[in-house]
Amino acid sequence: MDAGLQLLDRQVVDSTGISLGKIDDLLFTDGDDQGPPVLAAVLIGQQAFAARLGGRPGRWWTSLAERLSGRQGPIKIPLAAIDDIGTVVRLASPAQAFPSLTAPERWLRHHLVSRLPGGMRESD
Repeated sequence: MDAGLQLLDRQVVDSTGISLGKIDDLLFTDGDDQGPPVLAAVLIGQQAFAARLGGRPGRWWTSLAERLSGRQGPIKIPLAAIDDIGTVVRLASPAQAFPSLTAPERWLRHHLVSRLPGGMRESD
């Protein structure tokens, strides 16, 4: 499976259907006995998105995201926490089970994303 094509930019929802964002990057670990890399986690959040931007815009975006969230690095969701991969990636637990979802991201989800048409429902 080509993980990049199958997972990047897919919507992530918790077990109750609340949108948590999109998959912005993937985290791989070294395979056993020099085998191929193994997908360990999906990364969401502004810092993962900034890493995909690269260059000066990516560094600026990373700096801004770190200041707003007070956290270094993106939100890591291990593969064990994923219940289903389809048109959306559904997690096995509610959003409260992921303490790395910071207050600024919850605030943005509540005050901005929820007001967009289709912002708080699964993709069709």
